Amino acid sequence: MNKPHLFTPLTIREITFRNRIAVSPMCQYSSVDGFASDWHLVHLGSRAVGGAGLVMMEATAVEARGRITPGDHGIWKDDHIAMLTRIASFIKQHGAVPGIQIAHAGRKASCYVPWENNGAPIPINAGGWETVAPSTVPFRESDPIPRALDHGGIRDIIDAFAHAARRALAAGFQVVELHCAHGYLAHEFLSPLANRRTDEYGGAYKNRIRFVLELTEAVRAVWPERFPLFVRISATDWKEGGWTVDDSVVLASELHPRHVDLIDCSSGAMVPDAKIPAAPGFQVPFAERIKQEAGIRTGAVGMITDPHQADEIIRSGKADMVLLAREFLRDPYWPLHAAKALGQDPHPPVQYQRAF
Repeated sequence: MNKPHLFTPLTIREITFRNRIAVSPMCQYSSVDGFASDWHLVHLGSRAVGGAGLVMMEATAVEARGRITPGDHGIWKDDHIAMLTRIASFIKQHGAVPGIQIAHAGRKASCYVPWENNGAPIPINAGGWETVAPSTVPFRESDPIPRALDHGGIRDIIDAFAHAARRALAAGFQVVELHCAHGYLAHEFLSPLANRRTDEYGGAYKNRIRFVLELTEAVRAVWPERFPLFVRISATDWKEGGWTVDDSVVLASELHPRHVDLIDCSSGAMVPDAKIPAAPGFQVPFAERIKQEAGIRTGAVGMITDPHQADEIIRSGKADMVLLAREFLRDPYWPLHAAKALGQDPHPPVQYQRAF
């Protein structure tokens, strides 16, 4: 049997992706009160037209206080569903699978959009809001101190994720990804750099992963068995005393029997002073190790830009999918161009065939 390559279809549960290329969740900071707009329709729709196998909606807040910025996209109320339905439908019409990443920013919430005040925290008297976290540990020493969640608060947020998954289903999405990376709330529970709790949600490793396991179980309970569930993690904090790749392998081994289908392997963003050796493909080894040792599908991310580079990741079995972010901002039609570069049929939409 031939080894899969970048343009080999991938079937997970009852969903078949036409290739192994995914549009990674990318915040657009272009929502008002959490509502998607024509910007999101065109931004995501053009990537579906461009040939991606999976088009993932940006980090989508499960409650208003879980937004990174006031411009974040949201799914905390039923009113958000209508525009999401239009977006998911358009993505499907053009051959891609619509996915959505659901998230809570935790202590990194209540910030300006990146192009205003360098994304600094918004003061309460300027429209900011109180942030929550596992512990009263701010991201930066100068940041506002978050409120530590009590047990009721933890349960409320887990319930909010489950409600968000139900809304995603109603809108027509076929993949849900839990955002447990980049220093946001779920990652804050995992990492000893942010989690200083002494109850059953803190301290020992088995306690620090409890929130993510309960979150996963709650979402999978409402997300249909026929549809894939992904989890994005920061495979390492890149900081001594923090979360490690070894920890990630064990977590992936715990998530697999809880019916998670793919681990999306990013890294970092827990602390501002981490030393990250960014370079093309620098996070691919995380996906490879987790895939091999935890026996679960993985997605590779981070500075994947060249078609031959992406194809090698799949052909060598390092990951099952590649997720591109900035390269898709530069080129919405990257999969069509990659297909030509790799000697595959690009299959553009009929309206674009004369160009390919």
